[in-house]
Amino acid sequence: MPDRITLYTAKICPYAQRTEIALHEAKADFVRHEIDLQNKPEWYAPKVNPASKVPAIAYGGPETPSDDPSPQSTKLAESLILVEFIADLFPSAGLLPSDPVQRARARFFTDAVGTKLTPAWHAYLQGKGSVDALYDAIAFLQALLPPGDGFAVGAYSVADIAITPFLARARVALLHDVGAYPEGEGKKVLETLTGGEGKFARFGKYFNDLLARESFKATFDEAYIAERYKARFGNLRNPQ
Repeated sequence: MPDRITLYTAKICPYAQRTEIALHEAKADFVRHEIDLQNKPEWYAPKVNPASKVPAIAYGGPETPSDDPSPQSTKLAESLILVEFIADLFPSAGLLPSDPVQRARARFFTDAVGTKLTPAWHAYLQGKGSVDALYDAIAFLQALLPPGDGFAVGAYSVADIAITPFLARARVALLHDVGAYPEGEGKKVLETLTGGEGKFARFGKYFNDLLARESFKATFDEAYIAERYKARFGNLRNPQ
């Protein structure tokens, strides 16, 4: 049985949610500690993650309060590293394909999330990039999906965990028309991506399948995210 796991996370953070999804998929026993990213506790950086970011994990060591982790525990950070760490700890969850080709495909898909989708989405959200650039990123990912059905490499894997939190937050922003893109465009873009018809029909099915996953629903507070996004991005069209 794996050693004690303490996860340091934040509901707002898509990177942190990746790790939470992986832990839920693995049915892991872990202690969850929420970090306020706007008011990080003084002990967090010196005792857990010198970069002062989430997610991070304290693994092993004697049982101690989560705000005073044992020096004997191993401290690990960075979301994709942690997701693969969890996949290695809990191989029965099947999060990392055993076949080398499928494993490489999962990692290639994950790389495309970070190099194509997230930059295009954040640029569009902030009014610094076009919707066509976002659509190009989605089209690239759609071309990597197996035809017809299934997740990124068939069975649910680390690749799907990598993309889900970003799609979920994009959905919230678009649904509430929050961002610096043209007013009223959000819901139209969301319908294009998830409506199940047109050039993104395959991606739309994939999008909806990801958000129907129990591990996602257990780790996503939509009302909280919507409130925070409205506060953070709601005035981008009319900055004070």
